[in-house]
Amino acid sequence: MNRKTLVLPAVAALLTPLLAGCGGGDDSRAIVVGTTDRFEATEDAPAPLDPAFAYDTGAWNILRQTLQTLMHVPRGGGAPVPEAAQSCGFSDKESESYRCKLREGLTFADGTPVTAADVKFSVERVLAIKSDNGTAALLSNIDTVETRGELEVIFHLKTPDATFPYKLSTPVAGILSKAKYDGKALRAGFDVDGSGPYTLKTEVSGDAVTKFVFTKNPKYQGDITLRNDKVELRSFADAAAMDKALRADDIDMAARAMSQPQIKDLTEKPQEGINLTEVPGLEIRYLGFNTKAPAVKEKAVRQAMASVVDRGKLIEQVYGPTAQPLYSLIPSSVTGHATSFIDTYGEPDAAKAAKLLRDAGVKTPVPVTLNYTTDHYGSETAEEFEALGAQLNASKLFDAKIKGTEWSKFRPAQKRGDYAVYGLGWFPDYPDPDNYIAPFLDSDNFLNTPYVNQSVRDRLIPQSRRQADRTAATPVFEQIQKIVAKDVPVLPLWQGKQYVAARDDVTGVEWALNTSSDLLLWELGRGTA
Repeated sequence: MNRKTLVLPAVAALLTPLLAGCGGGDDSRAIVVGTTDRFEATEDAPAPLDPAFAYDTGAWNILRQTLQTLMHVPRGGGAPVPEAAQSCGFSDKESESYRCKLREGLTFADGTPVTAADVKFSVERVLAIKSDNGTAALLSNIDTVETRGELEVIFHLKTPDATFPYKLSTPVAGILSKAKYDGKALRAGFDVDGSGPYTLKTEVSGDAVTKFVFTKNPKYQGDITLRNDKVELRSFADAAAMDKALRADDIDMAARAMSQPQIKDLTEKPQEGINLTEVPGLEIRYLGFNTKAPAVKEKAVRQAMASVVDRGKLIEQVYGPTAQPLYSLIPSSVTGHATSFIDTYGEPDAAKAAKLLRDAGVKTPVPVTLNYTTDHYGSETAEEFEALGAQLNASKLFDAKIKGTEWSKFRPAQKRGDYAVYGLGWFPDYPDPDNYIAPFLDSDNFLNTPYVNQSVRDRLIPQSRRQADRTAATPVFEQIQKIVAKDVPVLPLWQGKQYVAARDDVTGVEWALNTSSDLLLWELGRGTA
């Protein structure tokens, strides 16, 4: 959203930090951060940290520390600003030509110069590989990439796109060296080479990472200020194990993802030496549908589920004050939000759902399996799906079963279309309404869904991207949300808050996790908070 405008008003209000830290200290010990994100190389996903494949928050949080992008979202949010670039901007009124000039003297961590040719190579590589993970969709509007000399690169777009600066700030546009990466094949394993603020070493057990060690890159030149020399990111099996490590002083900060009981306990029974911080969040959770699967192919089945699900009861039972009901793909705190699902279906109503099924000639109870991942979104996911299944079964209209699968197998199966109904979460690539619509409904989308609405793809999404003033695109997004509520290719459930717990000698905690759940590890330091 460079577009020469301010950040979205609704988002801007969220970006004010709730806790201001000061200090900085000279302590050179590595700051140790815990996460429940899992990092595995599997047969289906052998290249989890290749920017042409990686498309989940955990992997992007590794890439953001090690790769540079031309642009980045600054501390506290707002419109993207130059990072590896010295300057960037649209060179035409139609937002179809975007020109960037690299900083002079920029090098990769090994000392090799970073040139415009590397930028061109990196972007064209993503589009050439076009992995089935949906990553390339962020850059699919690029028609050609032109270089002028060693430092200037120009992106010629197929259609106007005011969100393009945001897309250049994501790891999919990370700058790679032609000498280190194959232009036509993914790079297997966990090695990452770039020009970002840190270099990376990885500790692996079997096919899974146990620890990432980020060390300050002495050759880094960019817009980011590092407040530490080294950070370790340790992966834990679950929130309980991470919490135990924090309380034992084995880690300095617990980030993604703290459990609701853990947050409740630290709120009601504060522990000396540990501070709990709520930070703005734009995460959403939803049910997705394979609209070609026999169980849910009939639209009335999906509409009946939308009529039965009680979001308020679900949240009260499982998540408490850490979540709120969501009645659209676009969260309530983002400009363009509408309450399309409650407008269409009203409060949960089994009688209305029964009529939908009866009018469509669907025999009840409808057998459905609700698939979820056991180890990607937190320990409450199983409880959430048990509650969803119970709600559907209580209506007597569904015979719902639930099935949990580890993420390394769940995601490939979902992309193949193995699941008729599945649960996923979405952390935005950038805080713009476009990023809650296009990844689900545009071509080459993240879900690999068979659902296609040509009006949305060919007319409404391109129309929304022409608006440099994003509030002016609200009517278009409202139209799209009405279509989603009518066809129900996805069923929004809730949007969440974010929490971070840290030892009280760690500073910068309030800046270290932004609204998109990006870990900005360079913000952390030691001192007096």
